[in-house]
Amino acid sequence: MTIQVIQTQTSTNVFSSFLQFWQDVKAISAPYWYPTKPGERAFSDVIRAWGMLILLILLIILLVGANTFNSFIHRYLIDVIIQEKDYSKFTNTISIYAIGLVLITILVRFTKFIRNQIALDWYQWLNNQILNKYFHNRAYYKVNFKADIDNPDQRLSQEIEPITTSALNFSAIFLEKVLEMTTFLVIVWSISQQVATALLIYTIIGNLIAVYLNQELIKINQAELTSKADYSYSLTHVRNHAESIAFFQGEKQELNIVKRRFVNLIKNAKYKINWERTQAIFNRGYRAAIEFFTLLVLGPLFIKGDIDFGEIGQATTACYFFAGAVEELIREFGTSGRFSSYVERLSEFSNALEAVSKQPENVSTIKTIEENYFAFENVTLQTPNYEQVIVEDLSLSVQPGEGLLIVGPSGRGKSSLLRAIAGLWNAGTGRLVRPPLKEVLFLPQRPYIILGTLREQLLYPNTNRQMTDTELKEVLQQVNLQNLLSRVEGFDTEVPWENILSLGEQQRLAFARLLVTHPRFTILDEATSALDLKNEGSLYQQLQETKTTFISVGHRESLFNYHQWVLELSSDSSWQLVTVQDYQQQKAKEIVIDISKNSSRDKSQNETEISTSEKLSHQQMNALTHYSISTIRSKASKGQSITTRDGFTYRYDKDPLVLKWVRV
Repeated sequence: MTIQVIQTQTSTNVFSSFLQFWQDVKAISAPYWYPTKPGERAFSDVIRAWGMLILLILLIILLVGANTFNSFIHRYLIDVIIQEKDYSKFTNTISIYAIGLVLITILVRFTKFIRNQIALDWYQWLNNQILNKYFHNRAYYKVNFKADIDNPDQRLSQEIEPITTSALNFSAIFLEKVLEMTTFLVIVWSISQQVATALLIYTIIGNLIAVYLNQELIKINQAELTSKADYSYSLTHVRNHAESIAFFQGEKQELNIVKRRFVNLIKNAKYKINWERTQAIFNRGYRAAIEFFTLLVLGPLFIKGDIDFGEIGQATTACYFFAGAVEELIREFGTSGRFSSYVERLSEFSNALEAVSKQPENVSTIKTIEENYFAFENVTLQTPNYEQVIVEDLSLSVQPGEGLLIVGPSGRGKSSLLRAIAGLWNAGTGRLVRPPLKEVLFLPQRPYIILGTLREQLLYPNTNRQMTDTELKEVLQQVNLQNLLSRVEGFDTEVPWENILSLGEQQRLAFARLLVTHPRFTILDEATSALDLKNEGSLYQQLQETKTTFISVGHRESLFNYHQWVLELSSDSSWQLVTVQDYQQQKAKEIVIDISKNSSRDKSQNETEISTSEKLSHQQMNALTHYSISTIRSKASKGQSITTRDGFTYRYDKDPLVLKWVRV
């Protein structure tokens, strides 16, 4: 009973896996071949794709027909050579045979060309579709919070093209080989029904074995894709964090991590090699058995005179092609395991992009209103998973031309408020009023450095803006980067900017974008943390001169000089909004109170210590009087007494065994 249950479950799992695979294939291919949504694909593009597909099918049919025709010409040629021995017939027949071979060669190459062209067009469309999903509604940002989606860059760059190529190759080869097998099976049937029947049964058994072996290959290919992606990501991670690794001298640890992932890759590769060895033995043995059986049956028939030599030659050729077709089909079934792995990962990735792009249902979100100012109206901001409240019931407004500084302990949501303004986080309640995002420039602590020229760096994000070299030089002068041009060959030079610019230079470059863009609203998240006070002051003064409205996050006291308002976030999700002057006064009072508390605590501690002993040191006397240590020592040497603040009088006992102040 147990065995039956397991078999039933396995069968069900295989069937459900096949259904899921088929659903994934339909989700990927249907919009290209059978678009149903308006605007999904242009009608002319669909007609062109189907036209090329029909042409491919016709070419495959012609190719199989040419191979079949040539098999009959080859049979007749053998009879002419061996039985008729007619030179003129031989010349005519071999000429036709040669033309057939040339035609087959042309058809093979042209079929492959059309197949590759269809795969390329499909790949281009599919890649654009996934890229559109990736960049739609900031899905590229949100998908990073899904733990089950690994290496999105790898999936985009390396796992889309094999899907279209494999699909077209498998479909074309499957059609071609099935036609070949059918045609040559008919030929063999006309010569020997016994051989044809055995071939048919043998083919069915072989393909069932191939399907079974293919299940294991799917698992191997999935593990291979994951291990390659992990290894590639580890190397990219080292490149992106090279400086930090160098500072920590973490080469040994990083090397161990990379090697560990490489070892996993090698393990999967060895496993695949072993599996391919078994598959190769099966394929070759399967084909050899067909050829052996054909000769075993047809040889005695020729010896008895039941068939002529041309027929045995044609039957042998037909069986050879039949065996080759079966072997290639089995090989393609094995390759389809990799195809199914790619399909599964791409479908998973595509579904995840669609999910993160949709607005979640039955959850509260902050409503965004586009106006010409910034305001929070009873906003309660939460983390995207709704597990933590960052700030509660926040209400404030920033008038045009003003500056707001957000302060508070680390990790209390200062940058999260900026994410809410940018629309990255919207979990919570209330209303957020802000300008259209195209009018807002964000300057993060680590500026975004694009892959491009110096001109494009300065003009980003509006790289189509026209500015002369002289104007750009003036901007570089304003942000104290005038020496940058001496390190590169002009504004149209493209170099790895993140490697040649320090963090401080990158922050000044970001401010240069601000001076180029002249935005009406600016958000600065620790945007001057790597700058000295002089550079920081110069940049903020220029920012104020532009009359832009700006919100800053920072810890430096120097930032108070450039803002009118301070928003302080507390660890209990509360907040307060005060003017810069009031905030500074509050902090000054808090410092005085802290000093007084510390002084009282020290005094109480000293009095406790003194009460336990009637003999006091110079230090203890200093705590009980207004005298300095030097004055107390002077009075001790002169034998003068001292009255403490509590009214007691002490004299200094110079006895070498005492040397303490003693109360009189």
